[in-house]
This record gives sequence, C-alpha cells and structure tokens, in this order.
Amino acid sequence: MENRRQGGHWQNELALDLRGRGEQVFYPQLPDTDRPSLEAWVEAVLAELELMRGEKVVVCHSLACTTWLHVSAAVPAAADRLLLVSPPGPGVFDWDVIAGFDPAALDLGRLKLAAATPRLACSDNDPYCPEGAEAVFGGPLGCDVDLLPGAGHITYDDGYGNWPSALAWCLDPAERLAHNR
Repeated sequence: MENRRQGGHWQNELALDLRGRGEQVFYPQLPDTDRPSLEAWVEAVLAELELMRGEKVVVCHSLACTTWLHVSAAVPAAADRLLLVSPPGPGVFDWDVIAGFDPAALDLGRLKLAAATPRLACSDNDPYCPEGAEAVFGGPLGCDVDLLPGAGHITYDDGYGNWPSALAWCLDPAERLAHNR
C-alpha cells in the first residue's frame, strides 16, 4: 500500500475541478507517506479543518479513511459531509508500517463521522480490503454505499483519473458514485 498520489489520480483531478469552479479546496499532503504516523496525520487533518469555512465536505481515500475514523473518535462530526473511498480492511494492518492506523479498537457503530450520513464508495475486489469494505465499514458506520464491481482499489491504475461522479457528489450529495468506465 503506497500513500502517495501521482498526477492524474482522481483526488488530484477532483481538487483541480473543484478549484476551477471557484470552490475552496484543502488537499493536505499528509506527512511521511513511506512511514506514516497516525498522530502526525490526524494533526495535519485537524489543522486543515481549522482553516475551512462554510460547509465542510471531506473526501478520503484508502489509509486516509481510517485516519478519519480516528479523527471522528476525537472530534465527532468534524465534517458536514463525508465520502470514504476504498478504506483498507483488517488484514492489511498486520503491516507494521500502518499498524497504528488500525481502527479495530474503535467502536465503529458509535462514531459520528459527519453531520450528514456518510457515503462509502468501494469495490468488490479491492486487494487492500478482501474482507469487503461494504461489510466491514458500510454497515457498522451507517454509510450509504456505492459498490463499484471490479474497480479494485479505485486508483489511477484502476482507471480512476478524472472521476465525474465524485465531482458530482461533491456538488450534490444526492448524486451516486459510479464506475469510471
């Protein structure tokens, strides 16, 4: 699991599209991506949240999703709206480099992730969540779920550069996340 976003990744494209529409966008470059620290990542996220004004729409991918779970344990409903994309499953936290991000000690059913019902976009063949994100996170967190069959980890390599439905959801929470194919 790599915690870097190459150019063309859907999150980069989403930030550019939203900025192009005049939206205020914070896209924190989380520290030490090769040896991430939960404490440092939570601190970076909280610092960005302090800068946000108006509706706080948070979009997380992969390890940032479990970071958000820890943020929510400390600061409930810190966002107005939340999109979790491809959170890693329980099996990956065996890796010592990300073990500190494991949400196993959190009571997922009691977390208040956002003011509105959070949305989860996930695949049925994510190599970083073979247990199935819909079952592991969707139900316990009370998320609305958009399951994208065969979409892998929903990365640039999986065909998710520009992702129009992610932009549509950011602009209108009634939109559903859809395949990029």
